[in-house]
Amino acid sequence: MTYCLGIMSYQGLVLASDSRSNSGFDQVSVCRKMHTFVLPGERVFVLVSSGSLSVTQSVITQLRIDFERGDGLAKAESMYRAARVVGDTIRRVADIDRAALERDKIPFNVNIILGGQIKGEQSNLYLIYPQGNPLRATKDSPYLQIGEVKYGRPILDRGLDFNNTTLDQAAKYAVLSLDSTMRSNVTVGPPIDLLLYYEDELIIRQHRRLKENDPDLLEIHAGWETSLRKIVSDMPSIRFGTDITGE
Repeated sequence: MTYCLGIMSYQGLVLASDSRSNSGFDQVSVCRKMHTFVLPGERVFVLVSSGSLSVTQSVITQLRIDFERGDGLAKAESMYRAARVVGDTIRRVADIDRAALERDKIPFNVNIILGGQIKGEQSNLYLIYPQGNPLRATKDSPYLQIGEVKYGRPILDRGLDFNNTTLDQAAKYAVLSLDSTMRSNVTVGPPIDLLLYYEDELIIRQHRRLKENDPDLLEIHAGWETSLRKIVSDMPSIRFGTDITGE
């Protein structure tokens, strides 16, 4: 299983991903799920992926081949067109592999979050589905998730505000969201890749890989649990009546 997310703030973007790959409980490995495509001063793209590892690797590899020869993401004229490039690449891989996979009852499964900026337009965040169609994040819904999304969603719903959440705060929400997911689902695990992209920088300056025993990750984990317990303890007690008939 996987958990990846992207957050959009007035200051830029945060993208984060876990690194656990599972093929049953007795076959667990570490696999990077965050990939960057950068032409400094011109364009920056960050992709995080979930789904079948073989499929996502094929998609990322084809995107990289096209990018390095100046095609695909290297010449997309807008973030929307970049999202369409990713979708087209998913469909190209599907044309090669889907029939064989589905013949053996294996679903063709890949979901990708694309974040980034092209010079001359604002940064943006898209989710591209296995069918290749994109969905854009908005100021009203400033985050996107893929993989095991349910455990990490409440903290994002309660905390994020596009117009008021700084990029530093968004990074903390991202780590808390991942920490909550790892706490409740053993198929999601570290290392965590965390990347901050500030609007109009057009280069990646802030990326960190948080391993299981990283002091900052442990501090956030402990601080969140301690603060949550204190808040619950400090809340007024719930008042109960004696009538249990409901009348």
